[in-house]
Amino acid sequence: MDLTQKQKMLAGEVYNPDDPELHADSHACKAWMQRYNAALAETPAVRRALLRERLAAVGEGAVIRPPFHCDYGLHISLGAHVFLNFGCVILDCAPVSIGDRTQIGPGVQILTPDHPREPRPREAGLEFARPILIGRNVWIGGGAILLPGITVGDHAIIGAGSVVTRDVAEGTTVVGNPARALPRSQV
Repeated sequence: MDLTQKQKMLAGEVYNPDDPELHADSHACKAWMQRYNAALAETPAVRRALLRERLAAVGEGAVIRPPFHCDYGLHISLGAHVFLNFGCVILDCAPVSIGDRTQIGPGVQILTPDHPREPRPREAGLEFARPILIGRNVWIGGGAILLPGITVGDHAIIGAGSVVTRDVAEGTTVVGNPARALPRSQV
């Protein structure tokens, strides 16, 4: 049995994003984002109900401050008391899981899609995606960028403006571009 482009996308295989099923999911997400981002003046409970309409999982007390942007929304899971500040972007072509009590600063980008390194598949518009797993009690500073396939361990800190190209171990603080671990004496 041949996999659909959506099934390929979620399996981490090369897929064609110019697919009717993916376009329909994306279009539905855009309509949802318009509603969600217009709800800035609503109560946190109303915004959380809107999140539950679209996201895979939304833990108790989770907050995303609008404006918020994502590709599909369907592949994003938020733990309890997760906080995303204004202007965050999650490109969820693969699952994105954010653990309990993680705090994410404004303008953070969490990016699961990637593109082939060879020119021909790239010219054909093909891409692939890798999941991102963010542990519990993580703090991600404003403007940080997490690239496809990253795992961030519990209690880690990602400095503002950092570009995370590799996994971050539990309890580690990383800063810079590319993000590098700070020695414990500097933390």
